[in-house]
Amino acid sequence: MADTQSVETEPEKQPRSVRVVLLALMITMMLAMLDNMIVGTAMPTIVGDLGGLEHLSWVVTAYTLATAAATPIWGKLGDMYGRKSAFMTSIVIFLIGSALSGMAQNMGELIGFRAVQGLGAGGLMVGVMAIIGDLIPPRERGKYQGMMAGVMALAMIGGPLVGGTITDNWGWRWSFYINLPLGAVSLALISAVLHLPKKRAKAGIDYLGVVLLTVGITSIVLVTTWGGTEYAWTSARIMELIGIGVAALIGFVFWQTRAAEPIVPLHIFRSRNFTLMSLIGFITGFVMFGATLFLPLYQQSVQGASATNSGLLLLPMLGAMLVTSMVAGRVTTNTGKYKIFPVVGSVLMVVGLYLLSTMDTGTSRLTSGIFMAVVGLGMGCLMQITMLVAQNSVQMKDMGVASSSTTLFRTLGSSFGVAIMGALFNNRVQDVMAERAGALGSKITEQSAQLDAAGLAKLPVAAREAYQHAVSAGTHSAFLLGAVVAVAALVAAVFVKEVPLKGAGPQKTDGDAVPTQPPVVEAV
Repeated sequence: MADTQSVETEPEKQPRSVRVVLLALMITMMLAMLDNMIVGTAMPTIVGDLGGLEHLSWVVTAYTLATAAATPIWGKLGDMYGRKSAFMTSIVIFLIGSALSGMAQNMGELIGFRAVQGLGAGGLMVGVMAIIGDLIPPRERGKYQGMMAGVMALAMIGGPLVGGTITDNWGWRWSFYINLPLGAVSLALISAVLHLPKKRAKAGIDYLGVVLLTVGITSIVLVTTWGGTEYAWTSARIMELIGIGVAALIGFVFWQTRAAEPIVPLHIFRSRNFTLMSLIGFITGFVMFGATLFLPLYQQSVQGASATNSGLLLLPMLGAMLVTSMVAGRVTTNTGKYKIFPVVGSVLMVVGLYLLSTMDTGTSRLTSGIFMAVVGLGMGCLMQITMLVAQNSVQMKDMGVASSSTTLFRTLGSSFGVAIMGALFNNRVQDVMAERAGALGSKITEQSAQLDAAGLAKLPVAAREAYQHAVSAGTHSAFLLGAVVAVAALVAAVFVKEVPLKGAGPQKTDGDAVPTQPPVVEAV
């Protein structure tokens, strides 16, 4: 392109282009993060309008399955055919799914349209991170990914509040329609400003790899979603899913060594740092989504907090995560060093989770807030550093699959965290209710160990107090498990190899030096 300049040779023309692109990326990331939280708040209203309460869980499950299955595919498509076209296509599919979901006339349609929306959502987060990896040299990438972590935290805080406001004032369909203007702005900015080199892979898409990986991921997510709720963990259905998932993933790994253009090239796992960051990302997802599930439940059931602004209950944790992410990104940019953050972050996460496990019926909101802040400080050190180091550990041609694989591991971690911590929590609550309230306690929790505020208020005083003790015991078990799992992140962080981040130009991974080409950004 005659009118283009390299980021390295014309730095004075880079900032405006990159700032506009980053604005579009932040809007897109906000779409990905806000959607589930806004829709979650609107679900009671949706069920009241469309009916189909028995299929309620599939509104979330269909979206989650499609997102997880599509994530690695979008990353590979970006590497093969160009990041910009893949990213814009994923946004368009997400917006089509959003529009169709808003027009759904029954629960079946809504579930199907949410799956379409999830297919697009799988490319949103991957596209954001991979484009940052293309545009920004590793040395500068930390501060920008810290900004992305800030967007994530703000979405988690504001999502439920925004969802409640939209549903109450405009109706639940606008929980989906609100994505359309935001997505249109993002598409317009990316189309006008982002100009990355076009690619065209000679090899075709690895369709067998796509099928095997999709079957494997789908089976895993269904096991973690259904296990202990829809079906007993030892039931034939769960065993079948485990068998199918294991067989599909073994077949996938075998096939990836022979495919001409593998969906997930296994050579990226030869990098020690990449493998360690994938593990840390999995554990971070495990802990983070488990914490965001059980902390509001504890605060509402035991501490008597209102459920209206449930996102605000997590403010100490998410606020600390936001601040630490920004600081970690800035320090990484200024020094080029990063190993300290995974180590310190893992230590803080272990300590914070242990402190949360000590909460009981007498713990004050101030004390629990301090404990949450400790966990947030730890997660803030880990959230974006894992992506940064993973991207720095691979060649530029594998930037998309590195970003998608890291995102996928975090997504799978969250599925396992919610399932395993949830199963432990439910079993503990039911045991304590049976001990403290006898047959009445068992009857109260036989359908679900989680009561809403209305259900809790209807209980006799003795049963309510028993339930509060049961929730305290359940959160103790769940967070103690989280602390034990987080120790694995600390062990992995200790073995991370410090490879200084460089500016644009030749980059060194934890293997050999890898020559990379600085991205080309059209001046605005």
